Amino acid sequence: VMDDTVVVRPGAPIPGENGQAQVRNRRMEQSSSDPRTTRDNEGEVDAEEQENLKYGAKHVMMLIIPVSLCMILVIITIRVVTLYEAASKPTVYLVYTPFNDQNDLTTGSPISDGVINMLIVIAIVIVMTCFLVLLYKCRCYKVIHGWLFLSSLILLFMFTFLYLNEVVIRFNLAMDYITIALVVWNFGIMGIISIHWKGPLLLQQAYLLIISALMALVFIRHLPEWTLWFILGGIAIYDLFAVLCPKGPLRILVETAEARNEPIFPALIYSSTMMWTVGMADGEPVGGYNPLNSNAPPVDNQQLSQANHVDAPVEDNANTTPPEEQGVKLGLGDFIFYSVLVGKAATADDWNTVIACFFAILIGLCLTLLILAIVKKALPALPISIFAGIVFYACTRFCIKPMCDQMALHQVYL
Repeated sequence: VMDDTVVVRPGAPIPGENGQAQVRNRRMEQSSSDPRTTRDNEGEVDAEEQENLKYGAKHVMMLIIPVSLCMILVIITIRVVTLYEAASKPTVYLVYTPFNDQNDLTTGSPISDGVINMLIVIAIVIVMTCFLVLLYKCRCYKVIHGWLFLSSLILLFMFTFLYLNEVVIRFNLAMDYITIALVVWNFGIMGIISIHWKGPLLLQQAYLLIISALMALVFIRHLPEWTLWFILGGIAIYDLFAVLCPKGPLRILVETAEARNEPIFPALIYSSTMMWTVGMADGEPVGGYNPLNSNAPPVDNQQLSQANHVDAPVEDNANTTPPEEQGVKLGLGDFIFYSVLVGKAATADDWNTVIACFFAILIGLCLTLLILAIVKKALPALPISIFAGIVFYACTRFCIKPMCDQMALHQVYL
């Protein structure tokens, strides 16, 4: 042995890790010396890259389309139903925003009231999320299902009735309460069945989008203006902590579900290509993974949490579901706050602002999915889109709109 170099006789076994490295180097040299093997490897790499690009673009569109539909539904409602216009001042605010101009409990400044209300709302979100995680870690599945079932019941029945009532008043339609009750009953029962039991995937996705739009309209209508903007910024910052922090509640929820090989509840997330069903007769979910079977493979590598992050698709192998059955998942909270931002821009009666916020959110979502493809782990979907939307709203509302108005006034065209 000289200079830490291992000298081995020809044909003798190669000891240790250095010998294994030499064997790998020899194989690489042999494969690189064969031009046909090199071309085959390059062809396989190119085919794999093209397949990954096609697969990624497909699922990007599968998220952009529903997000766009949800925001468009909110925009149309605000532009058509006069109740949600900026000139229509709400008479009732949400109970967890006590600091407002209609209450004696106020600081006298809308900015100070907005900051305090935002802190109260974020504190409530943290407490409820931690409570949900605690229930999940203790395997209190029936309590969680009951909680989500009650929430869906209120949204699909009470909020739908209030929304339908405003639409009937706006268009001056003659409709009795019996007809409205029948419509709401059928609509709500179908939604409960498709979300919490089983039904067509498109129907489940449609109901999840409608629930998100209804919740967004409630926030737009019954939150003070400054409070709403502060909540948008605060919830985006909280989303970063909850998903990326090692002790974040949403990250704990994801890791617990991943360790147990269980899917997150379907009432909390929007799946682009897969529907989970509960209580099917044959016990086999549509997605190809049976949570009762410990030998079944997981559907995805990172599950989406309660409200606010996207999920990375799992890599294909011989035991996992095919790519057509996999997909990224987006929390319903993301749909809600995207729609709140665009809907609030729609109340400004300026289409330039609405369009700017609309595309800012979509661009932020695409950037989030791009980062997701790089890091390959669950990411918060709110921060980039929300902050991009707020910046575009401020620039368009307070810079571009006044400039366009002055140009139109003086008949100056570029």
